[in-house]
Amino acid sequence: MFENLSQRLTQTLKNIRGQARLSEENIQGALRDVRMALLEADVALPVVKDFVSRVRERALGEEVAKNLTPGQVFIKIVNDELTHLMGDANDRLQLNVRPPAVVLMAGLQGSGKTTTVGKLGRWLREREKKKVLVVSADVYRPAAIDQLKTLAAEVGVEFFPSRPDEQPVAIAEKALDHARRHGFDVLLVDTAGRLHIDERLMAEIQDLQKALNPAEILFVVDSMTGQDAVNTAKAFNEALPLTGVVLTKTDGDARGGAALSIRAVTGKPIKFLGVGEKTKALEPFHPERVASRILGMGDIVTLVEDVQRQVDEEQAIKMAEKLKKGKGFDLEDFRDQLRQIEKLGGVGSLLDKLPGMNEVPAEAMAQMKDNKQFKRLEAMINSMTPQERRFPHIIKGSRKRRIAQGSGTSVQEINKLLKQFEQMQRMMKKFSKGGLGKLMGRFNPRAMLPGQGGGGAGPGPF
Repeated sequence: MFENLSQRLTQTLKNIRGQARLSEENIQGALRDVRMALLEADVALPVVKDFVSRVRERALGEEVAKNLTPGQVFIKIVNDELTHLMGDANDRLQLNVRPPAVVLMAGLQGSGKTTTVGKLGRWLREREKKKVLVVSADVYRPAAIDQLKTLAAEVGVEFFPSRPDEQPVAIAEKALDHARRHGFDVLLVDTAGRLHIDERLMAEIQDLQKALNPAEILFVVDSMTGQDAVNTAKAFNEALPLTGVVLTKTDGDARGGAALSIRAVTGKPIKFLGVGEKTKALEPFHPERVASRILGMGDIVTLVEDVQRQVDEEQAIKMAEKLKKGKGFDLEDFRDQLRQIEKLGGVGSLLDKLPGMNEVPAEAMAQMKDNKQFKRLEAMINSMTPQERRFPHIIKGSRKRRIAQGSGTSVQEINKLLKQFEQMQRMMKKFSKGGLGKLMGRFNPRAMLPGQGGGGAGPGPF
């Protein structure tokens, strides 16, 4: 998300970095570029005008501290104003009501409501330790009821059954009664969507809202629809007392205009981002962290949180002990590392949070984010015998052909894998000898890419 905007703003801020002082003249050029970057990102025009005006006003009145350059001051102003535009701070779900807290999900058909109910159910169970019940009040699309039932089983929350011949309000009231009697903390209600806003849709959701008195009414919207997402959010907000927005499919949105416009247009906070298809791919929305990503400064806080939550600590300790004892790094360890990266949301999720990645060319970035390559690497390793994984040096001609055939790959790909593994093995050897600082100092993502100085095989799986 925000790839295009991030690249444009980074270049603009680079140009002003070398200025001796902030003046009307040099700020004017930078603001023109910022305005164009935001418009190209599909940010609403009134929002762009207000944003540029606030940045100009602050930049011309800002005192440059002795330990900061004018460029650094300008970057700080842009960062602060982006954060303010998106809501200043994370807006948590308000569930501190008498249980069960009802969360009503609204939105158009195809926005990702049902999937988001499953993701939110998982998030509440795992992160907030809540007992969650989900129910579908979408009686017009029987497949939605079946889909939610499947998702509920996958994410480990309870599903309350409903039928297409029932009335939505009756379904929701029965689910609420069940939740009260069985000690549930949260009830998530999936509602029917339409292909466009209509009176019947709004009247039905308003009836549900009156019957349930929800603690939260979340509007779920596809971020890739850009300005349409903002206009739809505005229409729903006029009909319902929305408490927040969930932006879905943000991993496929290179512009990010909806995220930058919705708060300003509706006054409602973005509470979550859907960042992928998996049920774990839901992130709380932190404006300050997103602003940092847009400006190419990464999001190390979220990355550390992801690592702490997803990485197998026991496995990591075993790996460290193994290296410390000089037992070496083998292909089974290599496969474990691939799986750990997968747990973190794949390479794309990892790279989006690293500082400076917006300077990597778009084509190279797309290549680095290709998770299919990870699957191929794992398939090749899985096609090896335990002995081959522990002692890769024995993999020669006939073994390579057998592994390639078993994994649906080629001998050339097996050779490339072994070369990548040898390079990583050398890095791990330096790590075991205490050379971590030197190792990190040599880390360069671009060197891992063909044509970027890496010769097609870098020190890692990408």
